[in-house]
Amino acid sequence: MATLPITKRGAEKLKQELHVLKTVERPAVINAISEARAQGDLSENAEYDAAKDRQGFIEGRIQEIESKLSMAQIIDPGAVDAGGRVVFGATVELEDESSGEVVTYQIVGEDEADLKLGLINISSPIARALIGKEEGDIAKVEAPAGIKGYEIVKVSYL
Repeated sequence: MATLPITKRGAEKLKQELHVLKTVERPAVINAISEARAQGDLSENAEYDAAKDRQGFIEGRIQEIESKLSMAQIIDPGAVDAGGRVVFGATVELEDESSGEVVTYQIVGEDEADLKLGLINISSPIARALIGKEEGDIAKVEAPAGIKGYEIVKVSYL
């Protein structure tokens, strides 16, 4: 069975979402279905249809999260010692070769990625270009506007 890398923070976030789905969302939708059923004719009952659709979404999401957690390989970036190499969970400070702009990214799992927060997916082109490199190396990334070069200024494991 394949493993799915995820940071400790990402695993906690998924566990919290699963808890809310099971303890809040699922009982609420079951109650909504009961109320809609009590109104009589189900063939023309929009509330019933909406509640059943919502129930299907909730149950699907619960299965998806449970599956991801069962396959998860939880990695604590603070406990990683990769000798200065860029690995999953590393926080990397980069300088754009052409503009000189400095950006900082942490390489995380698919469910945690949020570019606005500086969290990039391990399978993104920039993360793939960075993996295995060290401070001072140049990473070439194929972007829609062409190939961009980034110098790795700093690698840390937070």
